[in-house]
Amino acid sequence: MAQNGQAGAERPQTGAPAVILVEPQLGENVGTAARAMANFSLGELRLVAPRDGWPNERAVKAASGADFIVEAARVFDTVEEAVADLNIVLATTARRRDMIKPVYSPETAAREMTARLADPDVRAGILFGRERTGLGNDEVALADGIIMAPVNTAFASLNLAQAVLLVGYEWFKLHTDGALGRETPVEAAGREGLYTAHTRAATKEELIGLFEHLERELDEANFLRPPEKRPAMVRNLRNMLSRANLTEQEVRTLRGVIASLVRNHERG
Repeated sequence: MAQNGQAGAERPQTGAPAVILVEPQLGENVGTAARAMANFSLGELRLVAPRDGWPNERAVKAASGADFIVEAARVFDTVEEAVADLNIVLATTARRRDMIKPVYSPETAAREMTARLADPDVRAGILFGRERTGLGNDEVALADGIIMAPVNTAFASLNLAQAVLLVGYEWFKLHTDGALGRETPVEAAGREGLYTAHTRAATKEELIGLFEHLERELDEANFLRPPEKRPAMVRNLRNMLSRANLTEQEVRTLRGVIASLVRNHERG
C-alpha cells in the first residue's frame, strides 16, 4: 500500500518520468539518487519496500539539499503497485534477460519517453534495481522496454545514483534551453561557445587593424624577408591570429604589447 510523503519544497517537473527504486538497501543510496534527480529536474521518487524502512534520516542527509524529493517520496509494497498508474515503464539493467522487448540507450530512452509524454494523459516511470542484484526477471517483465547504458562490458554495474544521473542527464538535455552549470542572481548560466565575459568577440575591422600594425612593425624590423616570401609569411601570421578567436580587449592588449616593444627598442 502506498504511503504519501509530505509535500516537498519544490514540486516535481510536470510531465517528467517518475524514478522508482526497487528495494533500495541503504538510506544513503536513496539520498544520493534524489540528489541526482534534482540535478536534472526529476522530482517524483517512488520507493518499493526500502530495506531500512521509511522515512530515513540518512536519506535526507545524503540528499545534500534535495531533501524535498526525499520528503515527498511515496513508498509501495510491490513493484506492481508502484507502476499501477503509469502508462509506460522502462527498466534499467545491464543484461537483456532474453526477453523480447525494445532495448534503448539512455539517450534513445529519453527521446522515446519525451515523445510519449507529449500526451498530457500519459505518465511514465523508470525502474532501478537493488544495489547488489538489480531487478528481477519478473520485475523487468512488467516494463515496456529496457534501458542499457554503453559501459565497460567487463565492469557494467552502476550504483543507484550513477544510474539515475545517467538517465536523468539524457532526459534533461531534451528539456533545457542549453544553459550550462549554475545560475545565480549575479552570474548567468554558462553557454556553449567562447565566453567573452565583459568584452566581446573582435570585429574583422579590429583584427585587420592588428594585422596591419604587426606587419608594419615587422617590416620595420626587417623580419618579413626575403620579399618574395612576405605574402606567405603574412598569411601564416594572419591565420594564426584568426584561429585564436580574439576578443576586442585581447586585440587592444596585443596592439599595446607591440607598441611597447617598439618603444623599448627605440629607447635602446
